[in-house]
Amino acid sequence: MFVDTAEIHIKAGNGGNGLVSFRREKYVPNGGPDGGDGGKGGNIVFLADKNLTTLMDFRYKKEYKAPNGEDGRARNCYGRKGEDLTIRVPVGTIIRDKESGRIIKDMSQEGEEFIAAKGGNGGWGNIHFATATRQAPKFAKTGIPGQERDVTLELKLLADVGLAGFPNVGKSTLLSVVSEARPKIANYHFTTLEPNLGVVDAGDGKSFVLADIPGLIEGAHEGVGLGHEFLRHIERTRVIIHVVDVSGIEGRNPIEDFEKINNELALYSEGLAERPQIVAANKTDIITDPALLEDFRAYIEEKELPFFEISAASRKGVRELISYAASLLDKLEPVVIYEPEYIEEEELMGEDFTVSREDETFVVEGPYIEKLLRGVNFEDEESLQYFQRALRRKGIIDALREKGCGEGDPVRMYELEFDFVE
Repeated sequence: MFVDTAEIHIKAGNGGNGLVSFRREKYVPNGGPDGGDGGKGGNIVFLADKNLTTLMDFRYKKEYKAPNGEDGRARNCYGRKGEDLTIRVPVGTIIRDKESGRIIKDMSQEGEEFIAAKGGNGGWGNIHFATATRQAPKFAKTGIPGQERDVTLELKLLADVGLAGFPNVGKSTLLSVVSEARPKIANYHFTTLEPNLGVVDAGDGKSFVLADIPGLIEGAHEGVGLGHEFLRHIERTRVIIHVVDVSGIEGRNPIEDFEKINNELALYSEGLAERPQIVAANKTDIITDPALLEDFRAYIEEKELPFFEISAASRKGVRELISYAASLLDKLEPVVIYEPEYIEEEELMGEDFTVSREDETFVVEGPYIEKLLRGVNFEDEESLQYFQRALRRKGIIDALREKGCGEGDPVRMYELEFDFVE
């Protein structure tokens, strides 16, 4: 089964905690602080791997968590850094932030790496808090949590040429005769339920990747039928070979079919509608009404599009079609579809802090507050003084005043509650 979308949860490792420790050596009765820093948490790293072709593995595993950093050690020893967790994805995978829907990375190059969630920094050991007046600090900082988020993965095939057209017009047959691909072929609609790729030898040392993608129907741009699955994959192709059945066997009108398919492309993406197109009039070996072919040829020539009469089944005109496609590719640059919209670390973590009011109580919350509270020993006077100075430096005291907080008013910071003192 071909799987082209997946949703997973990723969690980078937390930073290790700093240590509160003091030197304990013989003949050194008043040893100073020697608590080391915690190690940094491991990152979540995506790696583009050309050997992968689907997102199948993500159907069975939805949670990915990198190791935490180790806590600091005595004798000023640092905790060990958490190992990065590498998640391999196929080349052509788009990574989106699930909540906002924003594209944060386009993994379009083999071997490309991207850090999608950063590990938290390790906390400082108490050695960092020693001063001339504070020679025995009994507090240290805790590690910072690693980033975590839900992401959506979308796989878009990286083909040079895409085959467009209604179901059952002969796209799979064409792919099978020009490459080593062996798609399922039968005389019923939607035989192709998943994309097929083939490498085409165009002669003179030239080759390109051709994609036979599920057929379109009206309403595809709105997701009807296999629409989104088709359009998602054809977006990256540099050239579209538009295959049209001109045999008249099914009672279809080639001009109407051509217009309907192009309308769906335009409604889905302007850029896709403007992609160079080659028109392949297929099944000319079993044509029932020659006027259909002649009217269609005149219509296409009026649009000044390349036109080829072919029969994929008998290979009539196929070599000329492929040769022309290869020559056209030589003149075209790769298609750039996505510009990554990187989400900054501060945006992922949310606001540093917020101040709100619940009845008579002022509530202070946010990542900065959580981090600050984890690093405070409220039973130690020096640590408490550090906490008060941190509130002033960050502007939290001023923010409380602006909200109307005055002397003696109750303030709550998660589990901590106290009366406001000027």
